[in-house]
Amino acid sequence: MRFHAGYRRTCAAVAVALLLVPLAAGSEPAAAGSYQDLLALFEEWRAFEQPPLLHGAPDYTAARMARAHDELKRYQARLLAIDASGWPIAQQVDWHLVRAEMNGLDFNIRVLKPWARDPAFYASVWTYQSDTPAHEGPTHHALVELWTYEFPLSSEAAAKLAAELRTIPPLLEQARGNLVGDARELWIAGIGNLRDQAQVLEGLRETTAGAGRELEEALDGAHRATLEFVDWLEAESDSKTAPSGIGRENYTWYLRNVHLVPLSWEEEVALLKRELDRAHASLRLEEHRNRNLPQLVAISSPEEYERRANQSVTDYLEFLEREEVLPVHDYMDPALRARIGRFVPKEERNFFWTAVHFEPTTLWTHFYHWWDLARMEANPHSSPIRRGPSLYNIFDSRAEGMATGVEEMMMHAGLYDDNPRVREIVWIMLAQRAARGLGSLYVHSNEYTMKEARDFHVAWTPRGWMREDLDLLGFEQQLYLRQPGYGTSYVSGKYLIERLVAERSRQLEESFTLSGFFEEVDALGVIPVSLIRWQLTGKDDEIRALTE
Repeated sequence: MRFHAGYRRTCAAVAVALLLVPLAAGSEPAAAGSYQDLLALFEEWRAFEQPPLLHGAPDYTAARMARAHDELKRYQARLLAIDASGWPIAQQVDWHLVRAEMNGLDFNIRVLKPWARDPAFYASVWTYQSDTPAHEGPTHHALVELWTYEFPLSSEAAAKLAAELRTIPPLLEQARGNLVGDARELWIAGIGNLRDQAQVLEGLRETTAGAGRELEEALDGAHRATLEFVDWLEAESDSKTAPSGIGRENYTWYLRNVHLVPLSWEEEVALLKRELDRAHASLRLEEHRNRNLPQLVAISSPEEYERRANQSVTDYLEFLEREEVLPVHDYMDPALRARIGRFVPKEERNFFWTAVHFEPTTLWTHFYHWWDLARMEANPHSSPIRRGPSLYNIFDSRAEGMATGVEEMMMHAGLYDDNPRVREIVWIMLAQRAARGLGSLYVHSNEYTMKEARDFHVAWTPRGWMREDLDLLGFEQQLYLRQPGYGTSYVSGKYLIERLVAERSRQLEESFTLSGFFEEVDALGVIPVSLIRWQLTGKDDEIRALTE
């Protein structure tokens, strides 16, 4: 592939202009432009992206972010000065990943400003592992990953946890000066995240009792600082009156330049409307087809749940191997079984666990996520740029698109042929994702409030499976407001994956197989589908359009 002339001229002009900016002390101008230069720049970039400490916490003050923005321009200039046009496509893909990450920080500083607009950015304590390569949504750089600890704590673990907890008071003190934005719904929703943190820290007292005075003092300080911060947020909330969406133009820029999704806000609206209609229409057709079959009966006891959940993992993997749908690896069985959960009483089930209690496999297909994570650990990518998670949730079109796409793909491949009623659940799940994503688009264009998006989400989810009283409802709409493009990535990423199936099958003709397709996609890493398409097909039209 060769970058078209207009793009190369633009890159060169920008690079020259930016290189005229005085370099920071110790900085070096870009070298000749080999792939090794890119890898070296990537290492420097990732180190730079980590903020310095201020009183023991990451520094997100206005002065520091302004300095970071100036220095970011020099990193971008160094990247643009590396001419990747003659490299193998795989290496050019890496160049674009680095470009997208740098664009992500640029967008955060210019537009999203989570440290200034979003109190949830300052939540530190995480009790669970995300099913994607990194946490969903903007997070700060000193998280306390509580889920990684084993209790009771060893003395070393207790010291480590105490050190992590000690970052919370100075960070929250800094946040009072940083949070100058006027985004009311982000502000109000963020209060809930910090209240949750206070409750987790309170519960941690009992869990860590006897782990030592150092941890006890650190925990007390973190808990007290969190409660005081919640009080401050509540006192300031009446002064926040502006909408929180970033607007259509910014949304489109972010999709195309950071997440490398070849769509606009308007195109995503059209796509999600189409998928919402298709899901509802297909559900009605399935119901008609199955009208003489008995209804599904939900699991009714812990014993039945354990038996059916485990059996469904076995059956699913046997189906994949028997039908040669995708390669089955050793890590896949334990990765699924570790996530099957437990029986949940009916009144406590959220949308997804309602589906699971009718048929567990409907969620296990979405758990392609956990296979992605297991694969990243078992078979790290050879490129350091793809080995770990891309910053700023750049992975979302591939991670969420594949997980959502596989739900319907497995249905079409015959997974539920012996139990057709389960097909109805697949369409319900697609309708729910299209509805919530469409609502999030209208929140970002400031046409909906979060309440209106939640109402739309509830109204367009079939059978009343999404309810106003479910915590999941508020969590999802808040996340999608905090992280532009994420709420739509399930459906838009699914579309991009399906389009790639069509394109790759036409390209390979008789040699195309589903198993081969999944294997070659997985081998490229959890990166934007547009880059996967380029590397697999050799077609550069999308990337050219995204860099014009």
